[in-house]
Amino acid sequence: MTESPTTTLADGIADVLTDARGETVTVADVHRLTGGASRQVWSVEAHISDGSPLPVVLRRDPPGHGDADRMRAEAACLRAAAAAGVPVPQVLAAGDTAPGIDAPYLLMNRVDGESLPRKLQRDPELATVRAELAEQMGYVLGLIHRSDVAEVAMLDSGDPLDAIEAVYREFDEPRPAVEMGLRWLRDHRPPVRPKALVHGDFRMGNLLVDRTGIRGVLDWELAHLGDPIEDLGWLCVRAWRFGAELPVGGIGTREQLVDGYERATGIRPSDAELHWWEAYGTLRWLVLSRFQAQRHLSGEEFSLELASIGRRVCESEYDLLLVLGLLDDPGEAPERRSATATVHDRPTTNEIVDLVATTLTDEIAPALADDSDQQRYLLRICVNLLRIAGRELAAGDDAANALRARLGELGCATEADLATEIRSGALGYDDVAVRRAVSSAVLTRLRVANPRHLVP
Repeated sequence: MTESPTTTLADGIADVLTDARGETVTVADVHRLTGGASRQVWSVEAHISDGSPLPVVLRRDPPGHGDADRMRAEAACLRAAAAAGVPVPQVLAAGDTAPGIDAPYLLMNRVDGESLPRKLQRDPELATVRAELAEQMGYVLGLIHRSDVAEVAMLDSGDPLDAIEAVYREFDEPRPAVEMGLRWLRDHRPPVRPKALVHGDFRMGNLLVDRTGIRGVLDWELAHLGDPIEDLGWLCVRAWRFGAELPVGGIGTREQLVDGYERATGIRPSDAELHWWEAYGTLRWLVLSRFQAQRHLSGEEFSLELASIGRRVCESEYDLLLVLGLLDDPGEAPERRSATATVHDRPTTNEIVDLVATTLTDEIAPALADDSDQQRYLLRICVNLLRIAGRELAAGDDAANALRARLGELGCATEADLATEIRSGALGYDDVAVRRAVSSAVLTRLRVANPRHLVP
């Protein structure tokens, strides 16, 4: 019995584009791009019937892990935003699945521009536009928030703080820093504005920029209906500064951001309102980072990249305490720091060693001859994890013992106990002893996971 030939990814894309355009489309090359922890992104070199090039980008869910509703919503967001004047890629085709693609997908025209944050922050050729970029980002966000919400009525419109707390609670992993953040956010919440289309992930890395300005707003998978100032606060989260100092993407000021937003909408959020949403965004990224890591840690999806995010959660814990003014550094860490499982996040040292060994054996070694961007990206993650493991192995018990003593002073045996006490209100999040204990735990993790993240 002769088996039917398998449809390749390239053939599947060609068939979908041929049907969408009503003319023959051929695909010469399909190349996966780096990044994309939740969705795959592919660069597609296609040609139409007269031989003209058709540069295309494919976004698809990992086969076997698809969410067709979300992909349909993303396509609707792109169309609604385009109608409002937002610079976005054109939707060429979208569907729940197709032979060869084998997952919910979105095909768009490829927009030229730079998206790498470090290049946007440093490239001399972008110096002129960089000086105006924060203001432009505010203006483009204003256009997004003027989109017709009727066109995206399928989007979630629930309370974002309730939603992120629900995700956190599902882990059943009480974290004192998160409990402090939740209490502070509920105590200081500003009045809610009328619902608008919220991009949900508007930041450096999801924008295409050239010397003329913003050419494309990408990655709408987290879009929802909600308070529009959420997008502005998210853009100010420290994680999206990528090591630079300026608060808006490392390239501009909050004043420039709200100037652009006011120009587009006539609305100028207060400093307190913007700060609340920046704090919310920091907590949100903390929880989403842990959520992404859980996909690997639970055994659902083997991924070096997702696993490595587990050790970056402490960066957001630190940023959250910093933005809330609740960080209480107990001083220089001892030369020997804790390596106990009660302090450090997963993956554990043994898990890291096994993870890296498996990846080097199964993914890196067979592909070294290809010298591809994806393999170099994985190799960098391997090196970073090995360095984390080395710092943890070199650490001692002094920091853990000091933390245990601080917890004991509060009547708590573990961080989970402290988190429970904060959640119940038995201990105040602004109590000096609480701040010192939580800060001590977070700093111990961070000095092992990424000491460069510490504010000088």
